[in-house]
Amino acid sequence: MERLILPVLGVVLCLLCGCATTSKIAMRDDPLIGTVVKGDTGEPVRFAGLMETLIHSDIIYLSEKHDNPMHHAIQHRIIQALIDQGQAPILGFEFFSYQDTPLLLNLVDAGKKAHSSKMEKTVEQRIREKLGWKNQSDTMWGYYWDLIKLAADNDFPAAGLDLSATQKRRITRKGLEGLSPIELQQLFSTGLSNSAYESHMKSVFVSVHCGMDHGRMTDRLYDTWVARNDRMALSVVELFNAMQTQDRDKAERKTGPVVIIIGAGHTEYGLGLMDRVHHLKPNAVQTNLAITEIEREPAELSQYLKPLSLEGLGPIAPADYLWFTQRVSYEDPCEKFKTTLEKMKKRKKGL
Repeated sequence: MERLILPVLGVVLCLLCGCATTSKIAMRDDPLIGTVVKGDTGEPVRFAGLMETLIHSDIIYLSEKHDNPMHHAIQHRIIQALIDQGQAPILGFEFFSYQDTPLLLNLVDAGKKAHSSKMEKTVEQRIREKLGWKNQSDTMWGYYWDLIKLAADNDFPAAGLDLSATQKRRITRKGLEGLSPIELQQLFSTGLSNSAYESHMKSVFVSVHCGMDHGRMTDRLYDTWVARNDRMALSVVELFNAMQTQDRDKAERKTGPVVIIIGAGHTEYGLGLMDRVHHLKPNAVQTNLAITEIEREPAELSQYLKPLSLEGLGPIAPADYLWFTQRVSYEDPCEKFKTTLEKMKKRKKGL
Protein backbone atom coordinates (compact mmCIF):
# COMPACT_ATOMS: atom_id res chain seq x y z
CA MET A 1 0.00 0.00 0.00
CA GLU A 2 1.43 3.33 -1.03
CA ARG A 3 2.24 5.71 1.82
CA LEU A 4 1.12 9.33 1.62
CA ILE A 5 3.91 11.37 3.15
CA LEU A 6 2.78 14.56 4.88
CA PRO A 7 5.66 16.84 5.90
CA VAL A 8 3.39 19.08 7.95
CA LEU A 9 2.42 16.11 10.08
CA GLY A 10 5.96 15.23 10.99
CA VAL A 11 6.31 18.01 13.53
CA VAL A 12 2.85 17.31 14.89
CA LEU A 13 3.66 13.63 15.29
CA CYS A 14 6.85 14.55 17.12
CA LEU A 15 4.87 16.65 19.56
CA LEU A 16 2.24 13.97 19.91
CA CYS A 17 4.76 11.26 20.69
CA GLY A 18 6.51 13.37 23.29
CA CYS A 19 9.85 14.09 21.65
CA ALA A 20 10.98 15.88 24.80
CA THR A 21 10.32 12.70 26.80
CA THR A 22 7.05 14.11 28.14
CA SER A 23 5.06 10.98 27.22
CA LYS A 24 5.43 7.63 28.97
CA ILE A 25 3.27 5.79 26.44
CA ALA A 26 5.05 4.44 23.36
CA MET A 27 3.38 5.20 20.06
CA ARG A 28 2.89 2.23 17.75
CA ASP A 29 4.40 2.24 14.27
CA ASP A 30 1.59 0.98 12.07
CA PRO A 31 1.86 0.60 8.25
CA LEU A 32 -1.60 2.17 7.87
CA ILE A 33 -0.52 5.52 9.32
CA GLY A 34 -0.47 8.15 6.58
CA THR A 35 -2.48 6.10 4.09
CA VAL A 36 -5.82 6.97 2.50
CA VAL A 37 -8.14 4.22 1.30
CA LYS A 38 -11.61 3.93 -0.21
CA GLY A 39 -14.10 2.96 2.46
CA ASP A 40 -15.90 0.32 0.41
CA THR A 41 -12.95 -1.49 -1.19
CA GLY A 42 -9.83 -0.56 0.81
CA GLU A 43 -8.15 0.54 -2.42
CA PRO A 44 -5.31 3.03 -1.67
CA VAL A 45 -5.73 6.58 -2.90
CA ARG A 46 -3.11 9.26 -3.47
CA PHE A 47 -3.70 12.80 -2.26
CA ALA A 48 -4.22 14.11 -5.80
CA GLY A 49 -6.88 11.48 -6.42
CA LEU A 50 -8.62 12.30 -3.17
CA MET A 51 -8.66 16.00 -4.04
CA GLU A 52 -10.10 15.24 -7.47
CA THR A 53 -13.11 13.67 -5.75
CA LEU A 54 -13.40 16.36 -3.08
CA ILE A 55 -13.25 19.28 -5.50
CA HIS A 56 -16.23 17.84 -7.39
CA SER A 57 -18.28 17.37 -4.21
CA ASP A 58 -20.90 19.82 -3.00
CA ILE A 59 -20.39 18.99 0.68
CA ILE A 60 -17.20 17.57 2.22
CA TYR A 61 -17.07 16.18 5.74
CA LEU A 62 -13.59 16.20 7.30
CA SER A 63 -14.53 13.93 10.18
CA GLU A 64 -12.17 14.15 13.12
CA LYS A 65 -11.29 12.98 16.58
CA HIS A 66 -11.45 16.35 18.27
CA ASP A 67 -8.20 16.20 20.29
CA ASN A 68 -5.91 14.72 17.64
CA PRO A 69 -3.59 17.42 16.23
CA MET A 70 -2.87 15.38 13.10
CA HIS A 71 -6.55 15.42 12.20
CA HIS A 72 -6.59 19.20 12.25
CA ALA A 73 -3.36 19.34 10.24
CA ILE A 74 -5.01 17.16 7.59
CA GLN A 75 -8.08 19.41 7.56
CA HIS A 76 -5.85 22.45 7.09
CA ARG A 77 -4.00 20.78 4.24
CA ILE A 78 -7.18 19.85 2.38
CA ILE A 79 -8.75 23.29 2.76
CA GLN A 80 -5.51 24.92 1.61
CA ALA A 81 -5.42 22.60 -1.41
CA LEU A 82 -8.94 23.70 -2.33
CA ILE A 83 -7.85 27.34 -2.08
CA ASP A 84 -4.75 26.64 -4.19
CA GLN A 85 -7.00 25.18 -6.89
CA GLY A 86 -9.02 28.38 -7.11
CA GLN A 87 -11.92 27.39 -4.89
CA ALA A 88 -13.64 29.56 -2.27
CA PRO A 89 -14.91 26.97 0.24
CA ILE A 90 -17.59 27.64 2.83
CA LEU A 91 -16.48 26.36 6.24
CA GLY A 92 -18.92 24.94 8.80
CA PHE A 93 -18.04 23.95 12.38
CA GLU A 94 -19.79 21.50 14.68
CA PHE A 95 -18.00 23.11 17.61
CA PHE A 96 -19.86 26.42 17.19
CA SER A 97 -23.60 27.00 17.24
CA TYR A 98 -25.53 28.35 14.26
CA GLN A 99 -26.13 31.42 16.43
CA ASP A 100 -22.35 32.04 16.45
CA THR A 101 -22.24 32.50 12.66
CA PRO A 102 -22.36 36.34 12.73
CA LEU A 103 -19.35 36.36 15.08
CA LEU A 104 -17.39 34.13 12.73
CA LEU A 105 -18.34 36.28 9.74
CA ASN A 106 -17.28 39.42 11.65
CA LEU A 107 -13.88 37.81 12.07
CA VAL A 108 -13.68 37.05 8.33
CA ASP A 109 -14.50 40.70 7.63
CA ALA A 110 -11.80 41.80 10.09
CA GLY A 111 -9.31 39.58 8.25
CA LYS A 112 -9.59 41.80 5.19
CA LYS A 113 -7.73 44.56 7.03
CA ALA A 114 -4.07 44.63 8.00
CA HIS A 115 -3.48 44.42 11.76
CA SER A 116 -0.43 44.39 13.97
CA SER A 117 0.37 41.11 15.67
CA LYS A 118 -0.71 42.67 18.98
CA MET A 119 -4.07 43.68 17.51
CA GLU A 120 -4.54 40.22 15.98
CA LYS A 121 -3.98 38.67 19.40
CA THR A 122 -6.55 41.03 20.89
CA VAL A 123 -9.06 40.13 18.17
CA GLU A 124 -8.44 36.43 18.81
CA GLN A 125 -9.04 36.80 22.55
CA ARG A 126 -12.22 38.77 21.98
CA ILE A 127 -13.67 36.29 19.52
CA ARG A 128 -12.66 33.39 21.77
CA GLU A 129 -14.51 34.92 24.71
CA LYS A 130 -17.61 35.74 22.66
CA LEU A 131 -17.71 32.19 21.31
CA GLY A 132 -17.69 30.84 24.86
CA TRP A 133 -14.23 29.30 24.64
CA LYS A 134 -12.51 31.37 27.32
CA ASN A 135 -12.37 28.46 29.77
CA GLN A 136 -11.52 25.80 27.19
CA SER A 137 -7.93 24.60 26.87
CA ASP A 138 -5.56 26.69 24.77
CA THR A 139 -4.64 23.54 22.84
CA MET A 140 -8.19 22.72 21.75
CA TRP A 141 -8.94 26.35 20.95
CA GLY A 142 -5.77 26.50 18.85
CA TYR A 143 -6.93 23.65 16.61
CA TYR A 144 -10.10 25.49 15.59
CA TRP A 145 -8.63 28.98 15.64
CA ASP A 146 -6.12 27.84 13.02
CA LEU A 147 -8.97 26.89 10.69
CA ILE A 148 -11.01 30.01 11.46
CA LYS A 149 -7.92 32.10 10.72
CA LEU A 150 -7.45 30.25 7.44
CA ALA A 151 -10.94 31.36 6.44
CA ALA A 152 -10.30 34.94 7.57
CA ASP A 153 -6.93 35.18 5.81
CA ASN A 154 -8.39 33.88 2.56
CA ASP A 155 -11.72 35.72 2.78
CA PHE A 156 -14.19 32.86 2.64
CA PRO A 157 -17.20 32.34 4.94
CA ALA A 158 -17.18 30.42 8.20
CA ALA A 159 -20.32 29.39 10.06
CA GLY A 160 -21.49 27.51 13.14
CA LEU A 161 -23.76 24.48 12.75
CA ASP A 162 -24.88 23.15 16.10
CA LEU A 163 -27.43 23.95 18.78
CA SER A 164 -26.28 26.30 21.51
CA ALA A 165 -24.60 24.81 24.57
CA THR A 166 -27.63 25.81 26.66
CA GLN A 167 -30.04 24.05 24.31
CA LYS A 168 -27.96 20.87 24.40
CA ARG A 169 -27.80 20.92 28.20
CA ARG A 170 -31.55 21.46 28.48
CA ILE A 171 -32.36 18.47 26.27
CA THR A 172 -29.86 16.22 28.05
CA ARG A 173 -31.21 17.24 31.45
CA LYS A 174 -34.93 17.17 30.70
CA GLY A 175 -35.37 15.15 27.51
CA LEU A 176 -37.51 16.39 24.64
CA GLU A 177 -40.68 15.55 26.56
CA GLY A 178 -39.58 17.85 29.38
CA LEU A 179 -38.98 20.94 27.25
CA SER A 180 -41.43 23.81 27.17
CA PRO A 181 -43.50 24.48 24.03
CA ILE A 182 -41.38 27.59 23.44
CA GLU A 183 -38.17 25.54 23.40
CA LEU A 184 -39.66 22.88 21.15
CA GLN A 185 -40.67 25.56 18.66
CA GLN A 186 -37.03 26.66 18.46
CA LEU A 187 -35.84 23.18 17.51
CA PHE A 188 -35.79 21.89 13.94
CA SER A 189 -36.76 18.31 13.11
CA THR A 190 -36.25 16.39 9.90
CA GLY A 191 -38.91 13.95 11.07
CA LEU A 192 -36.56 11.02 10.43
CA SER A 193 -36.86 8.15 12.87
CA ASN A 194 -35.36 4.67 12.80
CA SER A 195 -35.59 2.25 15.72
CA ALA A 196 -32.62 0.18 14.50
CA TYR A 197 -30.41 3.26 14.35
CA GLU A 198 -31.68 4.37 17.77
CA SER A 199 -30.73 1.02 19.29
CA HIS A 200 -27.33 1.17 17.60
CA MET A 201 -26.57 4.66 18.92
CA LYS A 202 -27.73 3.83 22.44
CA SER A 203 -25.33 0.86 22.43
CA VAL A 204 -22.59 3.28 21.35
CA PHE A 205 -23.44 5.60 24.26
CA VAL A 206 -23.28 2.66 26.69
CA SER A 207 -19.89 1.63 25.26
CA VAL A 208 -18.56 5.19 25.57
CA HIS A 209 -19.65 5.13 29.22
CA CYS A 210 -17.62 1.96 29.79
CA GLY A 211 -20.59 -0.40 29.66
CA MET A 212 -22.87 1.53 31.99
CA ASP A 213 -26.45 1.91 30.76
CA HIS A 214 -27.88 4.98 32.49
CA GLY A 215 -31.45 4.23 31.45
CA ARG A 216 -33.37 7.48 31.15
CA MET A 217 -30.14 9.44 30.74
CA THR A 218 -29.25 7.27 27.72
CA ASP A 219 -32.66 8.12 26.25
CA ARG A 220 -31.99 11.81 26.80
CA LEU A 221 -28.55 11.55 25.25
CA TYR A 222 -30.20 10.09 22.17
CA ASP A 223 -32.77 12.92 22.16
CA THR A 224 -29.88 15.40 22.23
CA TRP A 225 -28.04 13.49 19.49
CA VAL A 226 -31.05 13.59 17.17
CA ALA A 227 -31.81 17.26 17.89
CA ARG A 228 -28.20 18.21 17.19
CA ASN A 229 -27.97 16.25 13.95
CA ASP A 230 -31.30 17.67 12.78
CA ARG A 231 -30.13 21.23 13.46
CA MET A 232 -26.73 20.66 11.88
CA ALA A 233 -28.37 19.10 8.81
CA LEU A 234 -30.45 22.25 8.40
CA SER A 235 -27.32 24.40 8.84
CA VAL A 236 -25.39 22.38 6.24
CA VAL A 237 -28.25 22.68 3.76
CA GLU A 238 -28.43 26.44 4.38
CA LEU A 239 -24.72 26.69 3.55
CA PHE A 240 -25.26 24.55 0.44
CA ASN A 241 -28.13 26.81 -0.65
CA ALA A 242 -25.98 29.90 -0.08
CA MET A 243 -23.25 28.35 -2.24
CA GLN A 244 -25.79 27.81 -5.03
CA THR A 245 -26.66 31.52 -5.21
CA GLN A 246 -23.41 32.47 -6.96
CA ASP A 247 -21.00 30.52 -9.12
CA ARG A 248 -18.02 32.76 -8.33
CA ASP A 249 -17.11 35.14 -5.55
CA LYS A 250 -15.85 38.73 -5.89
CA ALA A 251 -12.30 37.48 -6.43
CA GLU A 252 -13.53 35.27 -9.31
CA ARG A 253 -12.87 32.10 -7.35
CA LYS A 254 -15.32 29.23 -7.83
CA THR A 255 -17.69 29.18 -4.88
CA GLY A 256 -17.66 26.09 -2.70
CA PRO A 257 -17.54 23.34 -1.80
CA VAL A 258 -19.07 23.39 1.68
CA VAL A 259 -16.46 21.92 4.07
CA ILE A 260 -17.71 20.59 7.40
CA ILE A 261 -15.42 20.20 10.43
CA ILE A 262 -17.12 17.64 12.63
CA GLY A 263 -16.65 14.72 15.00
CA ALA A 264 -16.55 11.37 13.21
CA GLY A 265 -19.51 9.93 15.14
CA HIS A 266 -21.91 12.30 13.40
CA THR A 267 -20.98 11.04 9.93
CA GLU A 268 -20.01 7.40 10.51
CA TYR A 269 -21.67 5.03 8.01
CA GLY A 270 -23.31 8.02 6.35
CA LEU A 271 -25.81 8.20 9.20
CA GLY A 272 -26.55 10.76 11.90
CA LEU A 273 -25.96 13.91 9.91
CA MET A 274 -25.38 12.82 6.32
CA ASP A 275 -28.63 10.89 5.91
CA ARG A 276 -30.51 13.91 7.24
CA VAL A 277 -28.79 16.23 4.78
CA HIS A 278 -29.69 13.78 1.99
CA HIS A 279 -33.30 13.79 3.19
CA LEU A 280 -33.42 17.59 2.99
CA LYS A 281 -31.30 18.01 -0.16
CA PRO A 282 -31.12 14.73 -2.12
CA ASN A 283 -29.33 16.33 -5.10
CA ALA A 284 -26.30 17.46 -3.04
CA VAL A 285 -23.15 15.38 -3.63
CA GLN A 286 -21.71 14.50 -0.20
CA THR A 287 -18.28 12.99 0.49
CA ASN A 288 -17.12 11.85 3.91
CA LEU A 289 -13.41 11.62 4.71
CA ALA A 290 -13.08 9.82 8.03
CA ILE A 291 -9.76 10.85 9.56
CA THR A 292 -9.19 7.73 11.61
CA GLU A 293 -6.90 6.85 14.50
CA ILE A 294 -5.36 3.38 14.34
CA GLU A 295 -6.67 0.89 16.89
CA ARG A 296 -4.94 0.32 20.24
CA GLU A 297 -3.88 -3.14 19.08
CA PRO A 298 -2.56 -3.97 15.59
CA ALA A 299 -5.43 -4.64 13.19
CA GLU A 300 -5.81 -5.60 9.55
CA LEU A 301 -7.30 -3.06 7.15
CA SER A 302 -10.41 -5.23 6.82
CA GLN A 303 -11.24 -4.60 10.47
CA TYR A 304 -11.53 -0.86 9.84
CA LEU A 305 -13.72 -1.43 6.78
CA LYS A 306 -16.36 -3.64 8.38
CA PRO A 307 -19.76 -2.49 7.10
CA LEU A 308 -22.69 -1.77 9.38
CA SER A 309 -25.87 -3.75 8.86
CA LEU A 310 -29.02 -2.45 10.51
CA GLU A 311 -32.59 -3.40 9.71
CA GLY A 312 -33.43 -1.57 6.50
CA LEU A 313 -30.04 0.18 6.38
CA GLY A 314 -27.28 -2.24 5.56
CA PRO A 315 -24.62 -3.06 4.72
CA ILE A 316 -23.01 0.40 4.82
CA ALA A 317 -19.29 1.23 4.52
CA PRO A 318 -17.85 3.28 7.43
CA ALA A 319 -17.05 6.25 5.15
CA ASP A 320 -16.26 7.18 1.55
CA TYR A 321 -12.56 7.47 2.43
CA LEU A 322 -10.47 6.73 5.51
CA TRP A 323 -7.20 8.56 6.27
CA PHE A 324 -5.25 6.79 9.02
CA THR A 325 -3.26 8.57 11.72
CA GLN A 326 -1.43 7.90 14.94
CA ARG A 327 -3.47 7.77 18.14
CA VAL A 328 -3.40 10.52 20.73
CA SER A 329 -3.32 7.90 23.50
CA TYR A 330 -3.15 4.14 23.89
CA GLU A 331 -4.61 4.15 27.38
CA ASP A 332 -8.01 2.56 27.89
CA PRO A 333 -10.03 5.26 29.68
CA CYS A 334 -12.25 2.59 31.22
CA GLU A 335 -9.39 0.73 32.91
CA LYS A 336 -8.83 3.29 35.66
CA PHE A 337 -12.55 3.24 36.47
CA LYS A 338 -12.92 -0.53 36.22
CA THR A 339 -13.28 -1.24 39.95
CA THR A 340 -15.67 1.65 40.48
CA LEU A 341 -17.73 0.58 37.47
CA GLU A 342 -18.04 -2.98 38.73
CA LYS A 343 -19.33 -1.71 42.08
CA MET A 344 -21.83 0.54 40.32
CA LYS A 345 -23.06 -2.35 38.16
CA LYS A 346 -23.52 -4.58 41.22
CA ARG A 347 -25.47 -1.88 43.05
CA LYS A 348 -27.65 -1.41 39.97
CA LYS A 349 -28.41 -5.15 39.85
CA GLY A 350 -29.12 -5.14 43.58
CA LEU A 351 -26.30 -7.54 44.38
